[in-house]
Amino acid sequence: MSNQYDETRADELGDESLEEIKAAQRGRAAGAPDVDEEELAESVELPGADLSDEELRVRVVPPSGDEFVCSRCFLVHHRTNLARAEGDELICRECA
Repeated sequence: MSNQYDETRADELGDESLEEIKAAQRGRAAGAPDVDEEELAESVELPGADLSDEELRVRVVPPSGDEFVCSRCFLVHHRTNLARAEGDELICRECA
């Protein structure tokens, strides 16, 4: 089937009013949730829940050469945030 691009086209979008288009969009948004309910329920941790059979999987990375651990807040900071070094204690700008 060939298309005649020179012919005038029927304005399909012009037939619907703005209210009809908005109502159709609201209906589509309300009808189909984006997240599976089971996945959402599994990801929520309730306070006081028994987590004794759960295993924590976190990859621990030691501080690199240009980082230090503040001796007061125990956070890892970049060397540019070092305020002072008192003996073996390294103190960040926020704690100084």
